Amino acid sequence: MSELWRPSPARIADANLTRFIKCLNARRDLRLRDYTQLYEWSLAQPENFWSELARFADVRADWGTGPVLENPKSMPGARFFPTARLNFAANLLKFDDDQPALVFRNERGMRATISYRELRAEVGRIAEGLRAAGVIAGDRVAGFLPNIPEAVIAMLATTSLGAIWSSCSPDFGVHGVLDRFGQIAPKVLFTADGYFYAGKKPDSLGPVAEVLANLPSVAQVVLIPYVDAQPDRDRLGAAATRTRLWREFGTPGKAPVFTDQPFNHPLYILYSSGTTGVPKCIVHGAGGTLLQHQKEHLLHVDLKRADRLFYFTTCGWMMWNWMVSALATGATLVLYDGSPFHPGPTALWTLAHEERVTVFGTSAKYLSALEKRNLRTPDYLDVTGLRTLLSTGSPLLPEGFDFVYRSIKSDVQLASISGGTDIVSCFALGCPTRPVHRGEIQCRGLGMAVDVFDEAGRALRGERGELVCTAPFPSMPVSFWNDPGDAKYRAAYFERFPGVWCHGDYAAITEHDGIVIYGRSDAVLNPGGVRIGTAEIYSAVESMPQVAESLAIGQDWDGDVRVVLFVRLQAGCELDAALKREIRATIRAQTTARHVPAKIVAVADIPRTLSGKITELAVRNVVHGLPVNNVDALANPAALEYFRDLPDLQD
Repeated sequence: MSELWRPSPARIADANLTRFIKCLNARRDLRLRDYTQLYEWSLAQPENFWSELARFADVRADWGTGPVLENPKSMPGARFFPTARLNFAANLLKFDDDQPALVFRNERGMRATISYRELRAEVGRIAEGLRAAGVIAGDRVAGFLPNIPEAVIAMLATTSLGAIWSSCSPDFGVHGVLDRFGQIAPKVLFTADGYFYAGKKPDSLGPVAEVLANLPSVAQVVLIPYVDAQPDRDRLGAAATRTRLWREFGTPGKAPVFTDQPFNHPLYILYSSGTTGVPKCIVHGAGGTLLQHQKEHLLHVDLKRADRLFYFTTCGWMMWNWMVSALATGATLVLYDGSPFHPGPTALWTLAHEERVTVFGTSAKYLSALEKRNLRTPDYLDVTGLRTLLSTGSPLLPEGFDFVYRSIKSDVQLASISGGTDIVSCFALGCPTRPVHRGEIQCRGLGMAVDVFDEAGRALRGERGELVCTAPFPSMPVSFWNDPGDAKYRAAYFERFPGVWCHGDYAAITEHDGIVIYGRSDAVLNPGGVRIGTAEIYSAVESMPQVAESLAIGQDWDGDVRVVLFVRLQAGCELDAALKREIRATIRAQTTARHVPAKIVAVADIPRTLSGKITELAVRNVVHGLPVNNVDALANPAALEYFRDLPDLQD
């Protein structure tokens, strides 16, 4: 039985999605009955769908008189709402009352709340400071910040002026920051003096001083006292003379003034992982980001004003941008800075209990770590109000689904979601009116013509292939920064199948019209010419209690490719002949003989990107004696040394 959860009739009746269908039927004289029919209509009538969504979401804009979709057959080249004008921040700040907009917590027990009215006032103050610093539409403003309320305020103030926001979390190294901000030349930099993680207080002032010494474009630094009440701005060196404290910046009492810009005006610059070279600077537009996020928050997540949304993220991951957009729904955002396991392994569930979180977002790796520790939500923590659990970052394995329903909560919508930085949103995600099936993402996103292609570009059902999108969507990047003629942009997504977005995921569409992601297609193994997704191997081997985590690559060997599996074992376990036999037997039993690794090697650590994803390609390069072009993109680059010149891989 693959079905793990089914929404109650009452929940279906109360869903925003159900209300949207009723509105469509009445306004467009339709007879849509369920999600499947709505999805098909959204693809057949994209202009009508996105227009109706904007109306339903109460998007504040001057829509102009032009078409909804210009050049609809061009990818890239299509443009949504080419004559419309809006302001992103104005839409996130359309509520002006005493309901909490932000609730902030950290691992030290600090807590703060900011109402929607207070948020608007702070945005107005900081925007005035930016205006006085000479920031105008199109300028870049950067944040080197932990996930604190000031990051949200600075972003909203920036975008209220039509300037472009870009952020990195403070765990990025100096070179990683310069690889990113150095390309976009920000005029203003917001930074905190440090942050908290796992009981420690890592310093930010030293790294920021080094960054600023190599970032001459920054004319103004705004320093946020967070770790210390009186941070020593002189530690910023020469930049101290152009540094102001947060509380001194701007003019109190200034109401925010929102500057309307074209629908596709640049809003954010996000960055690719950078593990194969200098990170690509991906420019996302204000209107497309807003419209796509409103669709996902209202219709797929079913957010309402009474909801409290938490997502464990940093300002360096696109899920921060995604989460912040939920202010447009009027919900309360719960922000957290710190380790998810400090001061104890149930820290985030204590947060969910105390802050009455209704939608809890996290990564598949976090859920896997809980499962490995055999943890469950303690009986003294009340999570009865938790309605939806979101998971992303990497494929959530079937065992992860079992764990959630066994140990977290049995009556919860588990919405595994998948998309990425490239689209600042999702291709596949949850549906509040559909059942949850084990190991499957519930649906393809509304308005997203998602398909799976074979090598020849033919559509597949029930078989694995390349995840693609065959029609334009609003949150396609506006451009890459400093990419004349869009050459890098086209090469990144449209070379494989001309006119079709190729996302780089290895996936399948299931009999339930759901999606299964088997890993990145550039990491797919190919022994004997048979394509194998790494997620299938991880699902099998990480079900074993002895294995903490794993990583698989294809090693070129004897004119073919052989599967090599690296395992990080639990404390006290040893990779002896018996355990190797057990690992191979487990993989064979749960997958196929093709998945069984030729070599199994124990390593002390597994490298991962700054956003927490394991990086098979970097390991494959090290094993083959090839350079890893940008080790600064890794959170733990020293781990690569565990894979260099391994005797076990020489025969």
